[in-house]
Order: sequence, then C-alpha cells, then structure tokens
Amino acid sequence: MLIRKKKPIFWARSNCIINALCGKSTTAPFSKISAVKPIYLDYAAATPLDKTVAAAMSKAAADFYNPSAIYLSAQASRRQIEASRKSVAKILGAKPSEIYFTSGATESNNLAIGGVLRAHPSTTVAVSAIEHAAALKVATRQPGSRLIKVDLNGLVQPAELRASITVKTVLVSIGYANNELGTIQSFRRLKPVIDQIKQRRAKAGNTCPLYLHSDASQAANYLDLSVNRLGVDLLTLSAGKIYGPKQAGCLYAKHGVKLQPLFYGGGQEGGLRSGTESLTLIIGFSTALTIASAMREQEAARLSGLKREFIDQLGRLAPTTRVLPIKRQLPNIVTLITPYEDGERLVMELDEAGLMTATGAACSASNHVPSHVLEAIGLSRREANGSLRLSFGRPTRLSQLKRAASIIAATLG
Repeated sequence: MLIRKKKPIFWARSNCIINALCGKSTTAPFSKISAVKPIYLDYAAATPLDKTVAAAMSKAAADFYNPSAIYLSAQASRRQIEASRKSVAKILGAKPSEIYFTSGATESNNLAIGGVLRAHPSTTVAVSAIEHAAALKVATRQPGSRLIKVDLNGLVQPAELRASITVKTVLVSIGYANNELGTIQSFRRLKPVIDQIKQRRAKAGNTCPLYLHSDASQAANYLDLSVNRLGVDLLTLSAGKIYGPKQAGCLYAKHGVKLQPLFYGGGQEGGLRSGTESLTLIIGFSTALTIASAMREQEAARLSGLKREFIDQLGRLAPTTRVLPIKRQLPNIVTLITPYEDGERLVMELDEAGLMTATGAACSASNHVPSHVLEAIGLSRREANGSLRLSFGRPTRLSQLKRAASIIAATLG
C-alpha cells in the first residue's frame, strides 16, 4: 500500500490556518504554498459561475417581486421566467409547457422517478447500475425495481435493457453521460427496445406506460440535448454543472407523462413544484444553458485535444498509472487507476501538492466502500479504491495539465 507518512506541508497549512483564525501571524510554509495557484480538475463536481451568468443574475436579483402576484411589477417578473422557460425549451426542442424549473439534478431526478411512481401505484423502475445516487436511491427504494447491468465501458446493452423490463416497469432511467466514467450512452440503440416493448404491451392489453428518463447533467456542456433525437420522455438538467448557479435546474417532462408532485403548496410550476420561484436562479440557469449550447462543439473539440495531450504526458511520467480506456466518453473526463489503495488519501496528498481532483471511490473514515460505478464495470475493490477522476473545464489550459501530470507522477513516486 502506497501511503505517505511524512506530511510537513499538510500540517504547515493546517497550523497556519488555525493561527490565522486565532489572530496569530502565519508561517513561511503557508506563504510558500500560496505562491503557486492550485490547479482545479474537478469540473464534473462543480463549475465556477460564468461572468455573463453572474451579470444576468445580478440584474435579476434587483427584481424581488413574487411572480405569482397580479400587480404589474410582479407580472414583469413572471414574463422573465416564461422567457427563460421558452429559451430552455428551444434548446431542448421541447414545448415551454414541458419545462419545470427545480433546485437542480437531485430534485429533478427525484421528481422524475418518484413522481412517476406516485402517479402509477404498484409499478416498478429499471435503472442503470451506474446512475448517480440521486437517481439510484429513489429508484431502488421501490420494491421490485431492477438494476440494468452495464458492460466494461459502462454502456447499457440492448439485451440487458430488455431483460430488466418487466410487465410492471413504468420507467427506465439511464444517464446520458456518467459522472465518474464519462460514458456516453447510445439511446439510438436503446430506444427501439423500449418502443418494441410498448408495442407488445398494447397488443397484450397492458395499459402500463413505459417512460424513458435520462439525467443529462454531465452531458449538457458537450452533447446534443434534443429530446426528440434522444427519444426521452423526461430529462434532468443542472445549472451547477454548466457554469451556472447551484440549486438551479429543470426537468423536462413530455406532454402526456403523468407525474405526482413530491410536495404540495401554492401549485407553481404546473403544480409539480410548489414554492415561490427564484427569478435570479432561473435566469442564471437559462443563461448558462444558452452559453453552453453555443459553445458545445468548440469546447468539446478543444478539451478532446487537451485530454490526448494529458494522457500522453501522464503515460511518460507515471507509467504505473493506468487510464481507463472508456469508449464513447465525454471529452473532459479521465479516470485513472493508480497503485494506491486509498484514493481519499491520494486526493489529499495531491491537494497538498497543488492539484484538486476527486476519487472514484466513495469512502468513509471507518469503512472503505468502492464506487458502485467502478464496481459495476468489473474493477476490483483495490482498483476502485485507488482510482482518480480528473475532469477538465473551460478555464483548463495545456500548461495546467502538464503540471498536473508532473504532480501526479511526483506524488506516486
């Protein structure tokens, strides 16, 4: 097990922070650490707020009126919300009435899966084995629901999808692009399976609908979001992944999909999401999505080039580290398997060296549990626990990636 014992930088940093909080002077090691700007490579977890988005939100923040009120100033707020709804709908190729603003991906996934189950009692869900917890946990709480197996690349195969759908399955939930692997699902291959089952149900007199839901939070920066081309009935988006504000996003629900709200109140958002709408967050989300859509192809090509350069550099400097060769992968995600047996410790050591990244393993202090995503594609517990996920973003430059490769190589020894 490769675990460093010596931690002078970490303790110097900790002591300096404590001294600063206590009003004491800082020490030289802390100044040395601060001299070099850390490299952030965890954009799949969170993105910085785009300056244009921030400016739009700042302008909207001055408008404090309740959009549900009937006086003119409040109705002006309502018009801005509806304009944002039209903007999002246009990007998705949907109707404005099919867009429901939420607090982000977690709520959207819960509303999509839980809302469908509440509207259709005694039904079940089929969810891919590599879904984010926001989809996986709500789906697997329902008795009889099934996990859809994936292959070594994290891809759902048509045969596995077909085997996971029963006569009671009302919803299939498969993420567009995975947050750990970057795997991009092929809905072109999967949608015909669902259509065939729906046709057989109709002939057999089975009135249970079969909807397709996808969490597209990681995909929105780089992939086509046309709901018609994807063939989805429900789609989740999050502002926090596209350089917009956290706690903002939307759920697309195709006309005719029956949903029940998760909580009740004033009946906003078509009765599915009660509570006074936040004009500031909605403006931030719609602006961020508009920018992401405009930059999609150019940014995907740029990051693909940077990823190739980084992988080549890392291969030369750290030959003991293996890059997972994922087919159909997002241009900004690289998953590494390292010789370490403790990914969290490795992330901490990299942080001390000036590189912010993430481990693919969800570990607690007392019980190391491998990532369910990495486990689902067949990695061993040791491989999963020693994994790293690096994710690039708009501010990422080649010079940063070269330095990141050097930091990783030096940390691994």
